[in-house]
Amino acid sequence: MSGLTGLLEGKRLVVTGVVTRDSIAFHAATRALEQGAEIVLTSFGRVRRMTVRAAARLPQEVDVLELDAGSQDDFAALTETLRDRWGTVDGALHAIAFAPEDALGGRFLQTPPESAAAAFATSAFSYKSLAASLAPLMGEGGAFVGMDFDASRAWPVYDWMGVSKAALEAVNRYVARDLGPRGIRSNLVSAGPLGTVAARGIPGFEDLAQAWRDQAPLGWDTADAAPVADAVCFLLSDLSRAMTGQIVHVDGGFSAMGAAPARVADAQEALLPA
Repeated sequence: MSGLTGLLEGKRLVVTGVVTRDSIAFHAATRALEQGAEIVLTSFGRVRRMTVRAAARLPQEVDVLELDAGSQDDFAALTETLRDRWGTVDGALHAIAFAPEDALGGRFLQTPPESAAAAFATSAFSYKSLAASLAPLMGEGGAFVGMDFDASRAWPVYDWMGVSKAALEAVNRYVARDLGPRGIRSNLVSAGPLGTVAARGIPGFEDLAQAWRDQAPLGWDTADAAPVADAVCFLLSDLSRAMTGQIVHVDGGFSAMGAAPARVADAQEALLPA
């Protein structure tokens, strides 16, 4: 956003989901700092060391707070930590998603219920938990933004993560409904495929990525998260003050086009059990 500066001046933001420098959340955090925000990151467990290393590469020194998305105690502790630290919070980015190995990769019909439940709890229910924990610190106004991947269709290999993203889209609408009267907004950014560590670990990711390169009218660079980061900052800013419950597609226009190329169908067929 070269034409805008200070878009988030004075905003206090919580950014989840930074693991490495190629995380979408890392790029969003970088852009938020450049736009004047004060931020904290969250992480937990063994991943925390990776988050701390990534945080050291941000434009400013940033603290990493403890948050396991599956722990309601951690969410309660986050509220109190931020109350003591800042008093108020202006916004948060939810970039948390996880599905067990047997819930991805073309094994949709074989996935056990506990794996599907784990994907839902981490990837969708945690958005509600984040909103519930931080809303009391927002007063009359604030913004939540979540990272989405188009759940309006069934994708090859995405399986129960796709179902969880559909749930996330529904959770977003209900959060918008319940917090809207207080002036708190809730929106999602549905990004095209980006070459994060997590994405590259999904079997068939390259076929999905190539489908975007083939069909997106604006083109799509899986190595460039800047357009997604810019959209996140816009939704966290006051420029989006009349938007809530929405899904903003940042995918080069892919989602507006017709049927996906045969490459996607071929990828799915190749993953079917023999």
